[in-house]
Amino acid sequence: MSPSSTPFPRKRTHGLLAPGAIAAATVLLAACGGGSPSDSAAAPGEEPQPALHSHIHGLGIDPEDGRLYVATHEGIYTADDKGSPQLVGNSRDDFMGFTVTGAKTFLASGHPAPGSDQPDNHGLIKSTDAGKSWKTASLKGEADFHSLDHAKGITYGYDSTGGLLRVSKDGTTWQDRARLQALDFAVNPADPNQLVATTAEGVARSTDGGATFAPGQGPGMEFLSWASPESLFGVDFTGALSISSDGGSTWKKTASVPGGQPQALTAVDEKHILAATQDGIYESRDAGKTFTKRLSVASGDHH
Repeated sequence: MSPSSTPFPRKRTHGLLAPGAIAAATVLLAACGGGSPSDSAAAPGEEPQPALHSHIHGLGIDPEDGRLYVATHEGIYTADDKGSPQLVGNSRDDFMGFTVTGAKTFLASGHPAPGSDQPDNHGLIKSTDAGKSWKTASLKGEADFHSLDHAKGITYGYDSTGGLLRVSKDGTTWQDRARLQALDFAVNPADPNQLVATTAEGVARSTDGGATFAPGQGPGMEFLSWASPESLFGVDFTGALSISSDGGSTWKKTASVPGGQPQALTAVDEKHILAATQDGIYESRDAGKTFTKRLSVASGDHH
């Protein structure tokens, strides 16, 4: 995600849950999704509502123009002037870890579309034209980052191929850090040594840049997004949104995100939050007290 000096969007992606939700979280790791954009069902005599039919892996806002971008199982989408999903560029690749690091500048990982002759794992890829085109930055054919974050010029990625947190200062060379079973993590935008990760035991914390993590504790979170040092957001399997002002030591529930099970979470800043659920992408401008739907999702399951 972004440096703390500019309120770029914070990432959203995958967290192991309490025992009752581990099976569902395991499916998230498999990164399943399917379908293509089409119209959702409507009552007789009504126009169908355009909706996105694909599993969502990440959300972001381009700081240059405020446009919403959605990383899915079948490409990057944005909302057109009528609020309908519109494919960005021509790629139908499966975009996994996704984060916006600056104006028109995105980082991602994932897999090529079916039928491609490319390696199964993209490694780290980068776009400097707001997702219209992508170039390999590093680790092509090697890494599958299911979660990415960016702070103070440092890129962090959780490589699902080995359950390994990896760190890079230039997007090319990487240092291996801790191995842990986690579906999502977030970095303090003001202090890249402080990280939190979702585990089956709760939120695990690191104070050494992800080299080690203390045992997880507290509530089980599915997704995390760190907007500012005092505003760490987490959402659980049920859609309950909580905030921590002390780096994940304690949590306060603020609201519930509408639309069923969460698929992604991005805190753009302390007040501006994006969340994808089973039936839509929702936006809050008041730190989660209220939400409005930005884009409809008609098939948000993990299968």
